[in-house]
Amino acid sequence: MQRRQESPDAVKIRTLPVQVAAHLTRRIVSGDIEDGRAPSELDISQEFGVSRVVARETLKILASLDIVDVAQGRRVVVRPRAEWDYLSPLLIEWLPTEIVGELLQELHQLRVLLEPELAAMAAASITDETLDRLRDGIDRMSALEADPDAYLEVDHEFHMEICRAANNRILDRIMYSARWLGTASRRITNEAPAALRSATADHTEIYEALVARDPAGARAAMRRHLRNNSTLLAEKAKQTKRAARRR
Repeated sequence: MQRRQESPDAVKIRTLPVQVAAHLTRRIVSGDIEDGRAPSELDISQEFGVSRVVARETLKILASLDIVDVAQGRRVVVRPRAEWDYLSPLLIEWLPTEIVGELLQELHQLRVLLEPELAAMAAASITDETLDRLRDGIDRMSALEADPDAYLEVDHEFHMEICRAANNRILDRIMYSARWLGTASRRITNEAPAALRSATADHTEIYEALVARDPAGARAAMRRHLRNNSTLLAEKAKQTKRAARRR
């Protein structure tokens, strides 16, 4: 059974601990919490007027995202930002736009490293059943070029089909874990004029190389597709930085 990705536009109902964790994360990012020392359970309870249970759950959430270290009998400390769980959709939701833009650039670097090789691996072992699903995906993309949100979901599944066809469970989990950032990235690249028509053409080239069971051709086609996206992401990052400086 295929997993259905939660829509980024779905109504989100956040529990009180999640809301408090979001507030504290934003304070840490902005530099309002000094010297790496995070609020304790008692500090949270008193500042936000919540129970100790809520405060404890808040710290558990922050710890699960590798934002803080919590040890019995010791103070709560903020972990280095480089070690935070940037694959978590919660954390991505809480970060400033400019930081998310930087993460999307880093995600793209990951895709450039992995996806051409995944396409080459898939070309060597892909089944007719998978090719049928990819062909169906391209047909749906062609029909959805005026509907970016629907296109995005089909686009994501096209790439995951190729990833699964490579028959490497570790690489599959890495790509799947980055799906939230992937969705944000595709939203940006889909904004450009004629972007979806161009993307459909790119996907068709990748598909044709897979049909031919041509690893070198599949690798090259995937690399061209990602190169086309690089320009769009770089321009968006520049726009975001300019907007941040004006604020």
